[in-house]
Order: sequence, then C-alpha cells, then structure tokens
Amino acid sequence: MTATAQPTPFRSPVQFLAFGFGSGLSPKAPGTAGTLAAIPLYWLLSHLDLGVYTLVVLVTFAAGIWICGEASKQLGVHDHGGIVWDEFVGFFITLWALPNSWPWILAGFVLFRLFDIAKPWPIGPLDKQVHGGLGIMIDDVVAGLMACACLHVALWLLT
Repeated sequence: MTATAQPTPFRSPVQFLAFGFGSGLSPKAPGTAGTLAAIPLYWLLSHLDLGVYTLVVLVTFAAGIWICGEASKQLGVHDHGGIVWDEFVGFFITLWALPNSWPWILAGFVLFRLFDIAKPWPIGPLDKQVHGGLGIMIDDVVAGLMACACLHVALWLLT
C-alpha cells in the first residue's frame, strides 16, 4: 500500500485484526467502538484460568506490537484512529483478576476509556515518545494497568 492508503480491513488480515474485526471503522469514536467490540471477547476469555488468561493477554500484547506496527506501515500513518487492537488488549488488562460480572465490566469500560482519552502521566508522554507498534500499544497498556489498579482498590474496599 502507498502512504496514507485507505484502510482495507476486509481484504488485509493484518488490518482486519488491527481494526478490531471492523469495529475501528466507526466514523465516530473508533476507540470506544473497539473497546465495546472487546467486551464479548473478554467475556469468553474471562472463563479461563487466571494463568491462561494472563498468558493470552501477554500474547495479544506481543502480537499487537507487530499487528499495529504492520497495519500502520501499510496505511502510512502512525497510530491511525481506526487501529483498535490496542484497545482490546488494554481492556483485557483492565479486567485482569476481577469478578466477571456486568458492574465490573461497565466500570472497567468507563475507567479504561477515561484513562485512554485523558492520557494522564505517564500515558501522554509515552503516547508521544514511543513509536512503531510498541508506541501504538503502550498508552493503552498503561491505561489498562491504571484502570485495573483502580478497580482492584475498589474491590478491596468493597470486600
């Protein structure tokens, strides 16, 4: 593809994954659409043993570095707004080791989107200073870690 090419997620397997199975094509708030698309996948993964869930998250993160970097190269744009694989991984991280119930999923969705959009320290600097596939992934990973920490504090306070 040439520089600034149009996304072709239904013709390119890499873009299909990077664009969250098409959810990143949403004309408004593609990151939010990608996070919503991650919910059914999370629901399936949440039934796994925690060790296996953790391994899946690590593999999707490592694969995401390549997937997002390759899709970005194909498009000729660093971190195209439609690339939402990073939202999937960030959301999976957000809900790590938390109860599998709708209140926690909703709280995780809201907190993850808040951290991902607001980009408080260190998310903002990482987003600006790290490039390539890792740069696309890292801000959502840290947003997920921050949201996860908040949710675990809430869980601790509630129990």
